[in-house]
Order: sequence, then structure tokens, then C-alpha cells
Amino acid sequence: MEPGTVRIAVDLLGGDDAPAVVVDGALRALGADPDLFLLLVGPPEVADGLVAMLRPADRDRVAVRPVRDAAAMTADPATLARADSTVSAAVAAVCEEAADAVVSAGSTAATVTAAVLGFGRWPGVRRPALVATLPALTGPVALLDVGGSLEARPATLARHAVLGAAYAAVTHGLVRPRVGLLSIGTEPGKGDRARRAADPTLVEQPLPAGAHYVGLVEGYDVATGARADVVVTDGFTGNVLLKGIEGAYAMAGGPPASGGAPRAAALLGVAGTVVVCHGAARDDDVASGIALAAHLHRRRAVPAISAVLAGLNGTSHITDTEVTA
Repeated sequence: MEPGTVRIAVDLLGGDDAPAVVVDGALRALGADPDLFLLLVGPPEVADGLVAMLRPADRDRVAVRPVRDAAAMTADPATLARADSTVSAAVAAVCEEAADAVVSAGSTAATVTAAVLGFGRWPGVRRPALVATLPALTGPVALLDVGGSLEARPATLARHAVLGAAYAAVTHGLVRPRVGLLSIGTEPGKGDRARRAADPTLVEQPLPAGAHYVGLVEGYDVATGARADVVVTDGFTGNVLLKGIEGAYAMAGGPPASGGAPRAAALLGVAGTVVVCHGAARDDDVASGIALAAHLHRRRAVPAISAVLAGLNGTSHITDTEVTA
């Protein structure tokens, strides 16, 4: 485990089975990482119950921020992000330097909106993306977007390629990551309008960290990792693909030996460390999300990725109006 104290703000009310699974996941995370400190954001009686289950020596590793309102999964995300919800309070804690990162299994839309309002976007990023790491046969594959934005505009896909290449270089330690665009075939011209427009754009698009675009890839390339280290798609398709892969892992008795199933995704494009877990997360999923947030903070992933992007000297700043379908 990487050294270094880290403080994670945990949304106690995020998720279908919250707060019970979040409490259990937080306990697992604390037991696995002796340098982990948690700021529990939610009802004080729930947080106090978790603290009571800890050994006396570990209780000073937990602090509480009392908040009683959760961001409902079906409510308007912009309204909830401005309200005194648990996810907004968790983001505020990081802004106030009371925590280093945010973890939530609640509404993805509300979490992304709260992060954008609280942290602000990186230059050139209009829609942040969620990136998940999949344990492909030949090594980790970064898949994005997996639910941050449902749009499939060509410029958004091009921006995802830039973000994904920088993420793979920083978090996976890859030199010259290979970037592919997910489609229904590898021949030029395959796919819908957005994919057909994005493909030639990516051929010309400068990518950070020496990354290079390998062209169109298919679904099985995500599982093998043989053609690409970063696979780019829209949030709708990526989310469906991710859950399909997770279901296949479950039916096959588990993921490949190269790594565990993706249980959480990192939010790219905002100036803060945010990890989103599934709404149906179990306690081990929540613990995995907390561990991912701690890993990203210890590696200083957000400033490192931002620095890699700055190394493009502004050439990567594509906006949604620069490329059309």
C-alpha cells in the first residue's frame, strides 16, 4: 500500500442500500488502510454508530459532518447539487481543506454537478467524464466515459481521448498509451454519425504523454486490451458496456487474474478528486471506491493529469462547438 495520510469525505446517504452498505464499506476501508482518515457526511446517529463499532484506538480516524438530506437518484441534479445534500457537503469539505477527496455511491448526475460547481472544470472541458479501469487480459484498460455525460458529440469523444490518455499515463504508468474509439467495426466509416466524425478528428488530435490513436476498436478489445490501453466512448454506451462486463465476470466466476472488477470510477475534468461508486454498490464496492480515492490523492493524480494536459500547450483545448457531426 502506498504511504501517506489521506482524508476521504464519504457520502453516507449515497446509494440504493445506504447507509448500511456505506457504513460497512467504510469499516472495511479503515481496517485495510492504517493511514486512512474518514469524514463521514450524513446523519450524526449513523456516523456515531459506525464510530462505536471501531476500536477505541481507531476512533480518532473518523470525523463527522452532520447532514440529513441525500441527493435522490431521480431528482433534478442541478437543484440537489445546490442544496444542503450529503454530496454537496462532501465537496464543500474538500474545498475547505477538511478532506482530500470525495466518494459517493449516490446520484451520478448530482455528484458531477456538485463537483463542477464546487471545484470548477479544467480548461477546455465542458463535460467531465467518468473513467473506469478494467482488468483486461494484457493489462489495465481505461474506459471512458462510463456515465458522466450521455452525449456522443464528436468533440466530446475527442476530449475524452485526451483525458483518458493523460489518466492512463499518470495512474497506470503507461508510456505512449494506445487510444481507441469504440465502434461496431474497425474499418474507417463504421459507426454512427458521431463516431464517423470523431474518427478523422482523432487522427489529427494531439494527445498527451506520447499517446497515439490506433483507430476504431470493438467491444472485445476492451476485454483483451490487445489493441488499446484507453477506449473512448459516450457515457451511455460506456455505462451499458461496463455493467455488461461486470455481469459477465459474475457469471464466469470472477474477473481475470490480472485485476479485480471495476467497482468505482474516477471523475476527470474537475479540479478535485472525486470517485463515484455504483448506486447498487455493496460494502466491498464502497471500500474499493475509498481505496481508489486514496490512491489518486497519494499519487497527486489530479494535479499530475492537469500538468500533463498543460504540456500540450493549449493544442488539446477542443470545445463542443469546434467539431460537429
